[in-house]
Amino acid sequence: MDIQVYLRKINFIIKKSIHSTKAFFHYKLNPENAENNFVSLSTFLFMAMGLSFFWVFHNDFEQFNANKFSTTIGYAFGVVAFSFMAYKILLFLYIVYNYFKYKPIASVPDSDLPTCTVIVPAYNEGKQVWDTLMSLAESDYPKEKLQLIAIDDGSKDDTWTWIQNAKEKLGDRLEIYKQPQNQGKRHALYRGFHVGTGDIFVTVDSDSIVNPDTIKLLVSPFVHNKQCGAVAGNIRVLNNKKATLPKMLDVSFVLSFEFVRSAESNLNSVLCTPGALAAYRSTAVHECLPQWINQTFMGKPSDIGEDRAMTNMILKQGKHVLFQKNAIAYTNVPEEYTGLYKMFIRWGRSNVRENLEMAKYVFTNFRADSKFGTRLLFISQFSKILMSFPFLFFMLYFVLVHPLLFVGSTLVTILVLGMFPVLFFAHRYKSFEAFWAYSYSILYTFGLFWITPYAIATANKSGWLTRELDDKKVAKV
Repeated sequence: MDIQVYLRKINFIIKKSIHSTKAFFHYKLNPENAENNFVSLSTFLFMAMGLSFFWVFHNDFEQFNANKFSTTIGYAFGVVAFSFMAYKILLFLYIVYNYFKYKPIASVPDSDLPTCTVIVPAYNEGKQVWDTLMSLAESDYPKEKLQLIAIDDGSKDDTWTWIQNAKEKLGDRLEIYKQPQNQGKRHALYRGFHVGTGDIFVTVDSDSIVNPDTIKLLVSPFVHNKQCGAVAGNIRVLNNKKATLPKMLDVSFVLSFEFVRSAESNLNSVLCTPGALAAYRSTAVHECLPQWINQTFMGKPSDIGEDRAMTNMILKQGKHVLFQKNAIAYTNVPEEYTGLYKMFIRWGRSNVRENLEMAKYVFTNFRADSKFGTRLLFISQFSKILMSFPFLFFMLYFVLVHPLLFVGSTLVTILVLGMFPVLFFAHRYKSFEAFWAYSYSILYTFGLFWITPYAIATANKSGWLTRELDDKKVAKV
C-alpha cells in the first residue's frame, strides 16, 4: 500500500473514531472518579476505532485471508480454527438451552435442614474477617444446626485479634483455631473438615459477606437431591463501588456464574465450586480427603486450586455438583493489575492440572446417569488449553504482518462477542454497569492474553502468588 494512501486512511480513522465516540457515548460521567471516566471513554473510543479500522482495511482483511489459505499451514490452521469456532457456537447454543432449563432450588423448611459446619480460613485479612463472621452469625439458619469455625492460617497481621474479638461477641456459637504457621488454605480447610461435625460443610472465604438466607439456600439442594455432592454459590464483587477492575470483574462474574454455572448445574456438572462460597456433603469430602490433602502435581504438593480439586474429586465419585443462583456471597477482588494477573495465573494453573486429572475419568462410566454434558464441558475446557499456543502464535504473526488490521478486526470481534455479556447483565440487573463487559474484554484481550499459555508452561509451579502482596502490605504497616 502506498504510504501516502496509508497515512490518509489513518487520518480518516482518527477523525471518524472521534466523531463516532461523541455521537455514541451517552454514559453519565462521575466527576469523583477520573479513572472510571477515562476507562469508560477509552472503551468507546477503542470500539469506534475498531469499526473504523475494519471498515478502512476490510479489503486487506480479505486479501490476508486469501494469502493465509493459499499455504498448507495456513489452510490447516484455518480448518482447525473454523472447526473450533463451529464447535464453540454449537456448545454455546447447548449452554443457552440448559441455562433456560435451570431453576434454583427454593429453601426447604427449617425442620428439614441438615446440620451444617461453616469453615472460614483466614490469612492476613485484618478486620475483614470480623465482617465475614458477623454476616455468617446473622444467617437465618437454625442456630442449633449451625457450627461456625474460624481458622487463622498463621497470619502476620492482626487477623487473629479480630477472630478473638468475634469469639468474645459470639461466644459458643463460634469455634476458633490458629495454625502454628502459615501452611496454606488447603491445610486450614483440612483442619476444619476434621473438627467439623455437620452433615454439610460450607466453606466461605474470609473476605466475603453473605446474605442472611445464603447458607439456607446453599444447603437446600442436598435435601432435594440425594446424589448431590457439592453446591456452588453465586459470587458477586464486594469492592465494586469505586475501583475500575472490580467493576469489570463484577460483570464478568455474573456471566460466569449466573449463565455458565446455571447451565452446568442443569447438567449436574458444575466444574468448579468457588472458594468464596461452596458447600459439600461431608461423606463425599471424607471419601476423598486423604487424596485431596496429599495431592501432588509433577512430584510437588498442590497448594493451589483446592476448590477445583475438591469439585473434581466429588464429580469423579459420580456425585452431582450443582449451582444455587439465589445463594449469594460478595467477595473482594484485586483492584490493581498485578493482583489481577496473579489471581488469573493461579486459576489458570489449577485449570490445567484439574483438566488433566479429569481426562483420566471423564470418558469412563464414572456416573450412573447421563455423562454427555459433562464430557462436552470437559472437551470445551481442554480444547482451550490445546489451542492456546496455536492461537497465540497466529496472533503474533497477525500483529507482525498487519498490526492495524489486527487491531481493527480484534476490536470488532470484541464488539460483536461482547454484546452478549452486556445484554445479559443489563437484562438481569437493569444497569448501565453492563458496559464494563466491553472494558473487561479489551483488557483481557490485549493485557491478559498471555495468561493461559503462561499458566500451561508453568503449571508445575506452586505458590499462592497473591499472598506475596498481602505480606508486603503487612510489612509496610
